[in-house]
Amino acid sequence: MSAKHLPTDVVVALDVGGTGMKCGLVRADGTVLHTERHPTDAGRGPDAVVETILAVAEGLAGKARADGIDPVAVGIAVPGVIDEARGIAVWSANLGFRDVPLRGLARERLGLPTALGHDVRAGGLAEARLGAGRDGGHVLFVAIGTGIAAAHVVDGTAATGAHGAAGEIGHIQVRPGGPRCGCGRPGCLEAVSSAAAIGRRYSALAGVPATAAEVADRAAAGEPLAADVWREAVEALADGLATGQSLYDVQTVVLGGGLARAGTLLFDPLRAALHERLTFHREPRLVAAALGDEAGCLGAALLALDSLEK
Repeated sequence: MSAKHLPTDVVVALDVGGTGMKCGLVRADGTVLHTERHPTDAGRGPDAVVETILAVAEGLAGKARADGIDPVAVGIAVPGVIDEARGIAVWSANLGFRDVPLRGLARERLGLPTALGHDVRAGGLAEARLGAGRDGGHVLFVAIGTGIAAAHVVDGTAATGAHGAAGEIGHIQVRPGGPRCGCGRPGCLEAVSSAAAIGRRYSALAGVPATAAEVADRAAAGEPLAADVWREAVEALADGLATGQSLYDVQTVVLGGGLARAGTLLFDPLRAALHERLTFHREPRLVAAALGDEAGCLGAALLALDSLEK
């Protein structure tokens, strides 16, 4: 905790997804004083989503003041391509955003310093500073759910890239000629190893619908088809992580998102497959995320606190 922050300082933090938003009031030491969840209802259109974000943030700030606490900043994390330097949500398919100056809108509405960040980078920041990666200076946080995205955190700061699109590890091509990704290219890691991809692959082969969690359970129970689909996904994920390690040379890889909840069924074969793929590279510690779905909200709070120091 910086000396610039009093233990009683609180920030308003929002982690906004296409379906819902996880929000809270967070102290400078990471203590969560209050949490709320609200539907995003992205189908209403981007203007309505922006208004919901601002109204929820305003309500949280009011809650803090009603409790005798002065909020000192706002942090908002959203998916998509984010220009953090200018505070603009450049593009988000999940929210329908295109060039939304969300930081400025929030600052004008609440009268507080505001930071805008990417949801996965915010989650990675929280895991690196408060969660499973807190003892490693170089951390790669990989969120595996409907898609796959990553955050490279060095000494407590997540790289954003020149255009706000750093960390798109899900679009490393691991299987040329493989399933077509949502980005339009065949064989991306996300098209093979995401939870959504695993469910799709098994369903197509088995002729019955199934989620990735069900595929994992069936693989653990010894079903050959499920075991094959699971192995293919794990091996592709190991290829993606090996590429990531070649690029980033991190001490710790933190896996989060729904797929990480498979536990040893994922981590044991993934560690072995990653070990086989590394030659001169140092092998990173591979661990499960510790903060669950609170990571994005905590990361948004950290972004807000960091913005006060600039």
